[in-house]
Amino acid sequence: MKGMTSIIRGLAAVALTATIVACGGSVGTAGDVATSSPTARPRYTPIPTAAPSVAVTAAATPAAWTPNYDEVPDAAMEPSLLAKQALIVEAAIRDPNVTGKQLKWMGHMQQVIYSRVADFPEFREPLLAALPESQRAVVAKALDAGRELRKIGSGPAPKKLPDWKIVTPPPAETLLSYYKEAEATFGVPWYYLASINLVETRMGRIRGLSSAGAQGPMQFLPATWAAYGQGDVNDPRDAILGAARYLKASGAPGNMAKALFAYNRSDFYVNAVDLYAQAMKLDPMVFRGYHGWQVYAGTVDGVQLLPEGWTKE
Repeated sequence: MKGMTSIIRGLAAVALTATIVACGGSVGTAGDVATSSPTARPRYTPIPTAAPSVAVTAAATPAAWTPNYDEVPDAAMEPSLLAKQALIVEAAIRDPNVTGKQLKWMGHMQQVIYSRVADFPEFREPLLAALPESQRAVVAKALDAGRELRKIGSGPAPKKLPDWKIVTPPPAETLLSYYKEAEATFGVPWYYLASINLVETRMGRIRGLSSAGAQGPMQFLPATWAAYGQGDVNDPRDAILGAARYLKASGAPGNMAKALFAYNRSDFYVNAVDLYAQAMKLDPMVFRGYHGWQVYAGTVDGVQLLPEGWTKE
């Protein structure tokens, strides 16, 4: 946010990282990497999504795939099998009968599939071609959003894991009710609030342990919270309403790009938040999947899943 400093930089340049970008007047860094000042960036230009010359379909996959809900999701390294996984996952996320543990696992699997495509861009077109036409634009926007966030994560990897505690977020239905309440009060579309919540803290999973940095599920610095927040910065409802209040004061909903840039002065951030929001606007059911995305952090030693309940030692 305006006048704020980020506590984290998206570490999406490393494999399987769930990009996290704290809101702020500049793009900050987790770990031991120095903070960089924001610079003007070119606005987002989509990658063409034309189908490959030989379309990969579910029937063309070399092997079957059955989800194992007791294991950490693992995306395939073979493009046609990855497409098969995506076909199953995207259908499950849109199926209202899939709930609870299965839905959460499918959301996590969606996340690692998208990260695999980010690591291997040549997998993108076969995966999109395998999906129903109604899903392609939505998935393409999410893939493009992840690509934008990875541009923020340049620079050396941190030497140590961030000072975070990972908590269980409120249920998707509860968060959605807060977004809708904020939309009704301030006019900020719910899907932008959900997108910010996703990018900033994975729907509130990340709880920073430092009292000096940005705080809460929507990442406010104390001074900004004092100006625009009401209640408890760590309370999801209070934080979401505070974010909507700040966005409204910054130009939303009439000029969402301006408002998002005030929230975090990075065009890459603005592009990513806008793309995730567009995906949820096109298909609100994908919020169910995004709610299951987990926290990964990268260091010089590699990438580590930080499960709910993890605390920096």
